[in-house]
Amino acid sequence: MEQHVDTGLVSFADFLKVDIRSGTVVRVEEFQKARKPAYKLWIDFGSLGVKGSSAQLTGLYRPEELKGRQVLAVVNFPKKQVADFVSEALVLGLPGAKGNVVLVYPERPVPNGARLF
Repeated sequence: MEQHVDTGLVSFADFLKVDIRSGTVVRVEEFQKARKPAYKLWIDFGSLGVKGSSAQLTGLYRPEELKGRQVLAVVNFPKKQVADFVSEALVLGLPGAKGNVVLVYPERPVPNGARLF
């Protein structure tokens, strides 16, 4: 699962182009039409509104564990059509054992829509 891309050094201005925000998962559904096991997530990003995300989190997380959880996600990628669902945010994770995705999230509650810096 790990991919290494040699991107060289990035400037702080380049880093700021990636808009990573906190949000709370308000709804979760199993994504039956996804090619790989996934969930449909609806995430409240505060003033940015609720955005959908298709996330391959089924290996370690059950829907009831995700609902109400804060996550970090990139919110400025173009929308992506995944089967019959529009994904508007990329939930962040790290590769765990057996290729399962381990969520990245704030270690304490923060306001929805807070920007990572």
